Amino acid sequence: MSNLMSSTTSKIMLMATRDYCLTINPSTTRVLTFNRRLTCSAAATPRLVPNPPDLIKWVRREGGFVHPSVRIAESGPYGLGLIASEEIPKGSELIALPEHIPLRFPVNDSDGGDESYSNLVNLTRYVPEELWAMKLGLKLLQERAKTGSFWWPYISNLPESFTLPIFFPGEDIKNLQYAPLLYQVNKRCRFLLDFEKEVRREVEDVKLQNHPFGGREVDASSLGWAMSSVSSRAFRLHGAKTGNHSDNIPMMLPLIDMCNHSFTPNAEIVQEQGSGDPKMLVKVVAGMNIKERDHMTLNYGCLSNDFFLLDYGFVVASNPYDCIELKYDGGLFDAASMAAGVSNPNFSSPSSWQKEFLSKLNLEGEHAILKVTLGGPEVVEGRLLAALRALLTNDAESVQTCDLNTLKSLSIEAPLGLGNETAALRTLIALCVIALNHFPTKIMEDESILEKGVLTSTELALKFRIQKKSVIIDVMRDLAKRVKLLSSKESLVS
Repeated sequence: MSNLMSSTTSKIMLMATRDYCLTINPSTTRVLTFNRRLTCSAAATPRLVPNPPDLIKWVRREGGFVHPSVRIAESGPYGLGLIASEEIPKGSELIALPEHIPLRFPVNDSDGGDESYSNLVNLTRYVPEELWAMKLGLKLLQERAKTGSFWWPYISNLPESFTLPIFFPGEDIKNLQYAPLLYQVNKRCRFLLDFEKEVRREVEDVKLQNHPFGGREVDASSLGWAMSSVSSRAFRLHGAKTGNHSDNIPMMLPLIDMCNHSFTPNAEIVQEQGSGDPKMLVKVVAGMNIKERDHMTLNYGCLSNDFFLLDYGFVVASNPYDCIELKYDGGLFDAASMAAGVSNPNFSSPSSWQKEFLSKLNLEGEHAILKVTLGGPEVVEGRLLAALRALLTNDAESVQTCDLNTLKSLSIEAPLGLGNETAALRTLIALCVIALNHFPTKIMEDESILEKGVLTSTELALKFRIQKKSVIIDVMRDLAKRVKLLSSKESLVS
């Protein structure tokens, strides 16, 4: 059985992962990494094969539309993108893909009679729903292994490597310095290692003609490549309608997936379905005038940098949706209140009515969700703010008669009084200080390391943790301004 990642005898030169290897860290963390060094060169990530087919010509040949001014070009250190060779007016169609071009999974019912497809579907039983990208990734691997695949012109243009943290060297995973992301990275690495064993066991005795990957061996590295290809490029779009219902399924959209991300994009995806034709057409339309040499961009979503790095392999500077995650813990808040000079025993031992209130916020009880956030559009997550306000007062009646949404809103000033609000905000500032001190380095130290020139993985880890620290500092500044304003109002009242 040949290996999907190293076979050179097949027509589809599967070169992408000859540079991959599976390593075991000296620590207990098992990670996927590269043999070759990741560099900070400006060269784009190489594609799967040298000189792949022209993707624009393939889309047009298969009945798709590509605006004559759309070109594929270098887009920074992380890959290729689409640019305008001349100005394109607002409202212009940039790309249109007929239904048969997107790669999706599951696919049409007509594939159900194919035993290799059935075996592929069987493998998805081992994939948790949160890792949906792996399910479509299995289909991608199947097509990559298939001689003469319809999607080969697209697949051959995919990157041979990715800048996602599951491929970071062990040291750069540690360099992230942020426990929630470290947990997710290690979780995915463990899944890939375990899933490799399940795949091998399931296909071990399968006949060659029924093998989901054409007899080629699939390992954790090839699975990681496939999952990363999908997570960094797929879109969740409406599938075929069944009555009044339309499924929301992930699809890989050739050429469209070369559009870069922006929170203020110049293009948007539109799905069209003719009244007499059930087939769906996926289009990209210019949302504004696109100037010559401008890159075409789409909004991947209002996401934190955790998701951008974990699924796409990049970090957004000054991301307005970035936040930090904390675990709601009485001991932690006791420490924060003491540091803030706010004496209150209710965090570790709330009264019965306060416990009942915390249950309403889903911060108390058997199925409580204890993850809370600071930063992003809310600045302070509503549940966390409401909990602090309630725990820093002994006036049960005021809390119980106050609207819950009011207590959760930072824009509504001092719903339980100026003193209560000042105590809550000071506790939050102290909490920020504690969170900031959990990072072993300071922003200035990180920036000085970046200036020296480092590996791409190290650069991403440094930028990620700089942004996390910046989020905390921005929250502290915002809250400090509010405390100052409250103090002036308290002085006026006095």
